[in-house]
Amino acid sequence: MAVRFLHPRTLCLALVLGTAGLAPAVAQQVEPPGKQKKLPEAPAKLPKVDRTKNLDFLFGALKAAPDEVSAKHVEARIWAIWLQTPSDTAALLMARAKTAVDAKKIEVAIKLLDSVIKLRPDYVEAWNRRATLYYMQNDYGRSLADIQQVLIREPRHFGALAGLGMIMQEVGNEKRALEAYRKALAVNPHLEKIPDQVKALTEKVEGRDI
Repeated sequence: MAVRFLHPRTLCLALVLGTAGLAPAVAQQVEPPGKQKKLPEAPAKLPKVDRTKNLDFLFGALKAAPDEVSAKHVEARIWAIWLQTPSDTAALLMARAKTAVDAKKIEVAIKLLDSVIKLRPDYVEAWNRRATLYYMQNDYGRSLADIQQVLIREPRHFGALAGLGMIMQEVGNEKRALEAYRKALAVNPHLEKIPDQVKALTEKVEGRDI
């Protein structure tokens, strides 16, 4: 993958992550497993949920889920709450952004999400969706900045945490990728593929147990 954001973008990455040592890591970046150009996002079908449903309760239920099927049901309810739009205008703009993405008009979708964020900066999913679109464009600086905004508003956002891990893995910062993946699993132990990434990165970053 070509390194194409070493000017202002490298500075943005360093500021977002609070590290001055990222630039050398970018120069050694590696391709991610499967080269999946998509951050974790909500499943296609979500249940109807009460807007006032306690997220604390659901996160507790997610950790305590006895099996994968139960965990997926709880996870879907959490996503459903995150996705609930705070106004009719925001809902319309989000719907238009999705239509634009489906039509592969990414720049149009980003501008629509810009409007949602300006209108309702407290709406976490607008930040998360825009982070995904920037990631799809290989604009990691802006993607990371949006992920940071998601985590400021919802530190338990396992999708954003997993996405942070993916970006860090792509730019070659395996230590920070491992940290992000571990945080994601601490919130949601049932994330797919992330445990395998944690195992592989643990061996690379911390070495094998003797």
